[in-house]
Amino acid sequence: MEARAIQRTVRQSARKMRLVIDQIRGQAVPQAYAILRFSKKLAAKQIHKVENTALDVDRLRVKYAVVNEGPTLKRFTAAAMGRATPIKKRTSHVEIHVEGDAESRAPKATPAKAGAKGEVVAKGKRPKAAKKKTAAAGKTKKKAGK
Repeated sequence: MEARAIQRTVRQSARKMRLVIDQIRGQAVPQAYAILRFSKKLAAKQIHKVENTALDVDRLRVKYAVVNEGPTLKRFTAAAMGRATPIKKRTSHVEIHVEGDAESRAPKATPAKAGAKGEVVAKGKRPKAAKKKTAAAGKTKKKAGK
């Protein structure tokens, strides 16, 4: 079972939210809840809202968690000598995927044996062929002189 939750345009910068999301990536969901609950960061509260949509939390694990930048709200404030300076109010998109704990820890199926004799070939490597010996292999040619 895999579920995903996405929250768009959270009114906090992605840089600040990534500090919290890095702590819960790969954790079991109950442990991730504990980390978010006792974190002092405001981003933890927003991420907890996103992760709270999971169902049977005892057997779930955070498989994928990412924070991307959202649209930036551009505002201006008064500055000295009648000028204006820009203010960038950043937003972010939070995406969390959770999966069943049994799925994430299950061993993957082993491939069938490669050779008829039961040889196991390492992935990406070919077995070396035997070199042919020739009579001229040990001799070197001399350059013809003047």
